[in-house]
Amino acid sequence: MSGDKPAQSPEEGVCITETLITKRNLTFPEDEDLSERMFHTLADLQTVRLDQERITTIRNLEGLQNIHSLYLQENKIQRIENLACIPSLRFLSLAGNRIRQVENLLALPHLQFLDLSGNLIDSLMLGELPQSLLILNLTGNKCTTRKGYREMVTAALPLLLDLDRQPVAERWTSEDEDQASGDEDEFPELSGPFCSERGAPAFQGCGLP
Repeated sequence: MSGDKPAQSPEEGVCITETLITKRNLTFPEDEDLSERMFHTLADLQTVRLDQERITTIRNLEGLQNIHSLYLQENKIQRIENLACIPSLRFLSLAGNRIRQVENLLALPHLQFLDLSGNLIDSLMLGELPQSLLILNLTGNKCTTRKGYREMVTAALPLLLDLDRQPVAERWTSEDEDQASGDEDEFPELSGPFCSERGAPAFQGCGLP
């Protein structure tokens, strides 16, 4: 990962760099040597927020191997890519980008929460969605208007409990509710609504108790 300042892409967007990740997610006392501590501290991050940064490409995440939550909503991202380096990821928000297809997510075996709302997904490749998903949000994509969409998605994802902010009612049991409550304790970001401000949680009314 480069430590340079956020670089401008040909599309007048921003590339992900160590400096950008640090600026958004870490606070250092003024008298500390930032570059000396950067790598070790980045490696310890569990939640990374990079929303509303005009990012065009997902890359340079190799130093974040321990994160479980990644916020990339409201950027200019066109492809889902380069996430295999963070296999521990459980929470991923890519809402409000320019993504046209679901891809490159099978390398995330623990992914449970995925927000792809407000993108440009016309045709949904169900085989590209991790079987581990519990919550999936695709609202605002054309694929949700396809005949039989909801039935096909729920059939393809046997663990799914919530689709497009609507619970998969037949799968909710008291044990599931207890598990969801436990997830909310482990991931505080799930307890609040999504809003457009930086650092805001990515789900709103997603069916969690």
